Amino acid sequence: MTKAVTSCVATLRPMADRDWGSVKAARLAWSCRKTAEHIASDLIAYAGQLAGRAQDGYVPFDITLDDGTDNSGLLHVIQTTGVLLAATVRTTPPGVRAFHPYPFRSADREGFAAMGIAEVLLHTHDIAEGLGIDYEPDEELAESVLTWLFPHVQPGPAPWPTLLWATGRGELPGRSPVTEWRWSNNLAIASERLTLTGVRPAAARDLRLGGDGGFRWIEGGPYEGTRDAAGLLVKAYETGVHRPEFGIFVLVRKDGLAVGAMGFHSAPDEEGRVEIGYDLAEAARGQGYATEALRSLTKWALARDDVHALTAKIDLDNAASRAVVTRTGFRQVGSDDKVAVYELRRETGQPAPAAED
Repeated sequence: MTKAVTSCVATLRPMADRDWGSVKAARLAWSCRKTAEHIASDLIAYAGQLAGRAQDGYVPFDITLDDGTDNSGLLHVIQTTGVLLAATVRTTPPGVRAFHPYPFRSADREGFAAMGIAEVLLHTHDIAEGLGIDYEPDEELAESVLTWLFPHVQPGPAPWPTLLWATGRGELPGRSPVTEWRWSNNLAIASERLTLTGVRPAAARDLRLGGDGGFRWIEGGPYEGTRDAAGLLVKAYETGVHRPEFGIFVLVRKDGLAVGAMGFHSAPDEEGRVEIGYDLAEAARGQGYATEALRSLTKWALARDDVHALTAKIDLDNAASRAVVTRTGFRQVGSDDKVAVYELRRETGQPAPAAED
């Protein structure tokens, strides 16, 4: 956040004596002045959402500049609100979520940080283009925005041009122009003792390479199946077929410790069928976590119009996992000499169950 704001101010300060109010900000309907005010407003709003732990809507406040505030003063406000958001993110405990509408009605501290960085990068670009000056942020910042907020967008040749294209601000060879877009915060599904926390591409890359993915793990975690699944997620992201809600979820206990992972092998096929898999660290087994998480995830999935059946393939000698799917309502529908196939289906004509927020 600090790096993004510092770059913004350094780029725009030499132009502070210009009349920003009479110059249109690139493709936006706003003036450069209005766009700069919007940056500050968003930064303080995100800080307010996190600090106030808002759950049902935006905290009802905004900032108003004093009469006579010039462009240099406005840049000082952007600096200040950037510091406030950075401090709020830094002091917010892991796992805390607050309201944001896109797309699952909440975001965590990493999501709010990424949204703040995105607002600064993109709108600094808009203002700079309107004023006729060059601006290109640090590529690592642009890549962080893509991997945290645009998991549905296939990476391009370079992060910054890809982010501009993904937000309707530029062209990318071989891809159609973007006319409508929204970023995507990760999905979190709550159960009694766990939160199923959607894994972003950036975290999946870290898990695949042997890191912790930003989670605090119980002893022995993450298990090898989680790292394998993270690798599949990264491959799907890099090839442009990843659908974030059908990725993997880390199972986080109420005490903040991650005990395992669960998720989908891919998005549903044309028949609405999707395969599910999971694993737990050894220290977390035998406590009902897998059954609890699977019940919550299957309920969420079958509440969707595009899911009609869930399948699971389990080694014949894995009695514990076979018991988990059986307790969740799956029925065995096939097997070979190594693997049993289980299915949980919403019957034809049966409406999807009511989804929980």
